[in-house]
This record gives sequence, structure tokens and C-alpha cells, in this order.
Amino acid sequence: MTADDYRRLVGALAAAANRRDAELANAERSYQDGAAVAAAELALANAQAGEADRRAGAAATAVVKADREATRLWDELRRVRGWRGRRLGDLPPPTPVDLLPASPAPAMAAGELLDGPARRMDQARRGAPRPPLPRWILPLLPPLGALGATMTGLVAGGLVTIAHFDTGLQWPLRLLGWLAFLVAPFTSVPVAAIWVDRQFNSRLDTGATGLTVLGGLCAGCALSLLFAR
Repeated sequence: MTADDYRRLVGALAAAANRRDAELANAERSYQDGAAVAAAELALANAQAGEADRRAGAAATAVVKADREATRLWDELRRVRGWRGRRLGDLPPPTPVDLLPASPAPAMAAGELLDGPARRMDQARRGAPRPPLPRWILPLLPPLGALGATMTGLVAGGLVTIAHFDTGLQWPLRLLGWLAFLVAPFTSVPVAAIWVDRQFNSRLDTGATGLTVLGGLCAGCALSLLFAR
């Protein structure tokens, strides 16, 4: 082997060694990069799993609290309704998830959903404070009282008119007619009380009740003058 052949062989071996070292370096870098990516993905998966466990624990705690609050409100409802509450029975089971309506709005917390019924229960207790009646409602109460008294008075007049016929029930019909006429000014008070309770979550005070009865009395006087003619 000549010196030139020897030099070419040594050069080829050196080039092969350099290529091997470069490929080993590239493989080492690829391994390190892949290990770093895998470690990052594993850390992210562990963090997501921990967050899911935390949310599941919070949801389970919220469910337990919601069940307790629903049971308390149901028992409170039965106590508020008195003897009628016995017919309600035990707390009904929750609605299955697949039967719940789909809503695009964000889900409310169970506590927020139960806040409304809880306030209604507190306000339904005897003597519980209520918000005052809006002042603009007061002018509407006399016409409401007059309307109820007029309708009741017309019924009373019809009973008295029927009593004039020979039906064999003259005295019972006449008695019912006069009793209906006597209670006519007060017939709108329950209607007004239910209206302000459902629409404004309030109660009729003494002044509002007086205005309602005043309208009924005026209508009753007008009907009395009309029937007297």
C-alpha cells in the first residue's frame, strides 16, 4: 500500500468517525427534546387530572349542600303550610340529568338556585318583614274594590230578584242576596292581597285595605241608590 492510499484510507475513516459523532449528537439532541416534551405533557396531564379531581370534589360537596338545603326548605315549606303541608309527602327525587332542558346560559350554582325559594320561605313565615307596597299601586285599589263590590252587588241583586218569584226558596234566596250585598265592599280585599303578594311580594297595610274597602263602599252605595229606584 502506498503512502497516498494510506492517507486516503485514514481520511475516509476520519470522515466516517465525524459523521458518526454528528449523528450521535443529533440523536442525543432528539432524545433530550423528546424527553422534555414528554415531561411537559406529563406535567400538564397531572395538573389537569388534579384540577379535575378538585372540581369533582367541589361538585360532590355542592351536591351534598344542595341536598341538605333542599331538604331543609322542603321541611320548612311543610311547616309553613301547616296541616296542608302534610299532603306534600317526602321530598321528591331530583330530575334525571337527561331530562333537564338544554340551556345555552351558564349553569347557576345550586345555592343560587335555592336562594329564591329560601327567601320566599322566610317571607312566608308569620310576621316576617315584607317590602313596602309601591305608592303608585294605591290609586288602583279603590277602582279594584269598586269592581269587586259591583260584581258581588249584581249577584246579590239577582238573588233578591229571583226571590220575588214563587220558587219556594224566597227567604233563603233573599237572605243570601242581602248577605252578599253586605260583604260586597270587602270582596276585593282578598283579591288585592293575592295580587300584591304575587306581583310585588308585599302585603296590604291598613291604609291600602281601607282604600280597597272605600272603593267597595262607594260602589255599594251607588248600587243601593240604583236598586232603590
